[in-house]
Amino acid sequence: MSTSTTPSYDPAAAEPRREPRVSARALHNRALGQWGEEIAAQHLVEAGLVVLDRNWRCESGEIDLVLREGDVLVVCEVKTRTSDRYGSPLEAVGPAKAQRLRRLSAQWLAGHQARPREVRIDMVGVLVGTGGEPEVIHVRGIG
Repeated sequence: MSTSTTPSYDPAAAEPRREPRVSARALHNRALGQWGEEIAAQHLVEAGLVVLDRNWRCESGEIDLVLREGDVLVVCEVKTRTSDRYGSPLEAVGPAKAQRLRRLSAQWLAGHQARPREVRIDMVGVLVGTGGEPEVIHVRGIG
C-alpha cells in the first residue's frame, strides 16, 4: 500500500505577489509632496528651527516634520500645490486636522525623551510658481 501526499494548494506560492497599482498621478503627487517637505524643512532650518524627525508614522497617522525651536516642540504639516486653482495649500488644514496633529504630537512625545516647554502646531504651504520657484508660507500656531 503506497501512500502519496498531494501538495496542498497555496495561492501565494502559485502566483507572484503583486504590489497595488499606483497611478502616474499618485506618483507625481507623492514626489511633489516629498519635494515640498524638503523645501519646507530647508526654510524652517534657515529660520533657526532644528529638525528632529521627518515623516514620523504610527497607527494613528503621520507627522510631516517634527522640529525644535528653543524649548518649543513644533509639529509641522506641509502642503504643496502646483497652483491655487483649488485654493491655497494652507486651506487644506482645518480644525479637525489640527486636532489630529495634537494627538499625534502627544504620541510622538510618549516615544521620545523630549520634554518641551510647549508644543506648537505649524503649517507650511509650498506653492510652485509658474517659473518653478516655490513660494513658502509659514503659519505658526494653527491649532
